[in-house]
Amino acid sequence: MGGTGFVGRHLCRELVRLQYRVTVPTRNVSRAQDVQSSPFLELVQVDVHDEAALARLVQSHDAVVNLVAILHGNSFDFQRVHVELVKRITRACAHAGVARLVHVSALGAASDAPSMYQRTKAAGEAVLQGSDLDWTVLRPSVMFGEGDKFLTLFARLQRVFPILPLAGADTLFQPVWVGDVVNAIVQCLQRDDTGRRIYEVCGPERLTLRQLVKLAGSLSGHPRPVVRLPTALARLQAFLMELAPGQPLMSRDNLDSMRVDNVASGKLPGLEGLGISPRSLGDIAPTYVGIRR
Repeated sequence: MGGTGFVGRHLCRELVRLQYRVTVPTRNVSRAQDVQSSPFLELVQVDVHDEAALARLVQSHDAVVNLVAILHGNSFDFQRVHVELVKRITRACAHAGVARLVHVSALGAASDAPSMYQRTKAAGEAVLQGSDLDWTVLRPSVMFGEGDKFLTLFARLQRVFPILPLAGADTLFQPVWVGDVVNAIVQCLQRDDTGRRIYEVCGPERLTLRQLVKLAGSLSGHPRPVVRLPTALARLQAFLMELAPGQPLMSRDNLDSMRVDNVASGKLPGLEGLGISPRSLGDIAPTYVGIRR
């Protein structure tokens, strides 16, 4: 589930390379052609919120990977995608006799977290923990890599604007390379000792959002001054962005998420527990956030 998104495209490419047979559900096959074409991969047009269709889809599969998530929306949207869909997937797996489920959640997921995004992510995890499935939960920090909407977005903004007003400038992140997230998912599919465990999937560096934005500007060849927005102005900016058509660059719920640092707690196993040495921003970011004049 979610195989046509940022992580999904990278995961499909790796699973095909390893010659796994992969089924990717999508709402519109014609719009999912950027997913790698292969005899090992099948695109199926289906509404993943249709429980009967889900049950038919997962039949005869050995495992399910759930990558479906949203960053923006209201309480109904978050509940529908992060909780109700997980319930449907869980029931579909149980009905079809598919025991193995790898679920990608989010770092900071907690029932008492400040944002709807984080709270509903935690509620989705609770659904799995209350099931009889052989589940694994991965909690990644913000992800970077080719095709991301993170560093490349900040690089693009600095090519356009002479100054960058920034909400949440001092929030700490522990960015993780999408390739390491994909490797973690593959390890969970291949190893029997990862069942019913939660992993915090983070990179080796802890950086503030301001530092990350400045890195993106430097890599793009257009470093700009970054101005920290006070809370009131940040919320006003996010509110105005929510009113614009399309997906907002920032929402008030995103700001709520940034009230707490997005770094590993140290209480749960990380990538090293899966035999993975996480790659740094310095290793990867220069390969895709290139200088453009």
